[in-house]
Amino acid sequence: MTSPAAAPARTRRPAWAGRNYTLLTAAAVVTSLGSNGALIASAFAVLDSGGDSSDVGLLAAARTLPLVLFLLVGGALADRLPRHRVMVAANTLNCVSQAAFAVLVLTGHPPLWQMMVLTALCGTGQAFFSPASEGMLLSTVQGEEAGRAFAFYRMAMQGAGIGGAALGGALIAAIGPGWVLAVDAAAFAVAGSLRAFLDVSHIAPRAPGGGMLADLRDGWREVTGRPWLWSIILQFAVVNAVIGAAEAVYGPLVARDSLGGAGPWGLSLAAFGAGTVIGALIMTRWKPRRLLLTGTLCVFPLALPSAALAVPVPFAALVCVMFFSGVLVETFGVSWMTALHQEIPEDKFSRVSAYDWLGSLAMLPLATALAGPAEQAFGRTASLWGCAGLVALLTAAVLCVPDVRNLRRRPPAERTAGDLAASGTAAVDTAAGVLAPERVPGAAPSPDAESSVGRLG
Repeated sequence: MTSPAAAPARTRRPAWAGRNYTLLTAAAVVTSLGSNGALIASAFAVLDSGGDSSDVGLLAAARTLPLVLFLLVGGALADRLPRHRVMVAANTLNCVSQAAFAVLVLTGHPPLWQMMVLTALCGTGQAFFSPASEGMLLSTVQGEEAGRAFAFYRMAMQGAGIGGAALGGALIAAIGPGWVLAVDAAAFAVAGSLRAFLDVSHIAPRAPGGGMLADLRDGWREVTGRPWLWSIILQFAVVNAVIGAAEAVYGPLVARDSLGGAGPWGLSLAAFGAGTVIGALIMTRWKPRRLLLTGTLCVFPLALPSAALAVPVPFAALVCVMFFSGVLVETFGVSWMTALHQEIPEDKFSRVSAYDWLGSLAMLPLATALAGPAEQAFGRTASLWGCAGLVALLTAAVLCVPDVRNLRRRPPAERTAGDLAASGTAAVDTAAGVLAPERVPGAAPSPDAESSVGRLG
């Protein structure tokens, strides 16, 4: 018979790991397993159908263009409707579009336009999913251990991504990309089922107010009133664009020409994922006082993978570079989520997240579409060195913003007054004409691996 003292030990879990947090983490793990392999599979589906670098870039652009068009609408809806319903609807659309993509690839050599249409539908689902998901996660975690909770969430998601990328690359090499796309469709179905059980009763109903445009203006004021927020959004508008071009277009081509194909490229991406797991593990114990100064310094290594592909270095060296950059950049991902959780009011999480995502992805369709022509005009090596240089230059520029250097972690007791003060500052600064561009994998890598780039923020 089990003793009374032993029974609770089996079910004991941290106070911050409640039911919603557990469901969100489980769903993110499932989608990470499917989506990391599917990103590689879509590129090789184009190449197997006779496409070239320009075609791969167009497919990546088709995924991200709907994100740019619909993200703000998705953010406003997620702060107005139950967030879990928005997430489930988006997962359903992703499941159907990826399943159709898989069928087309498995039954023949589909034309590029069909693959682009289905990929665009998947991107549309992501536009509504991402702000709702990030808002749901931020509203679920409370208290002093928020940073640790975000780190565990990202560690679980990135850990699943290791297996997803490695298994996806191996399956593409063994049986082709179509089956990997089918696995991704099944993963969306499972994740949507888990998210259907999320509880939003803890989120107070919004009082009747203005329409969607008024909601978006409120979100805009939150962004423009905080220099640390809009400066990093601006930074990642370019950083994510060039990383996306290097990862989605140049990476598979370098792998095909110099590394041995899809398998080694999948393992390289898995090494980056392994690095982020180690980085998240470190962040479960480390609580840097200056959140964004520490995080931004750790963005510099994101220039290294593009530089390694430009050389190109041998496979073993590329794996080391990807692992190292993953370890350091995850510090930024956790710090960024902690800063948003600390500084942004709960009822505006999804709208601010939508502006964040919009900035992260606004230039990505253009960058991926131009990656092929840039290779033809300047050469692949020069294009990759340009990607690395832009990452380093813009990261250095962000360090010149005082709020990025000085924003500090605050105890929960200080945050209520701080949130009120920040909201007032946002209104005053916007009225004075403080307008700025916007910027996530996590990186994102987004809080979910369904992002095409793995948004970092």
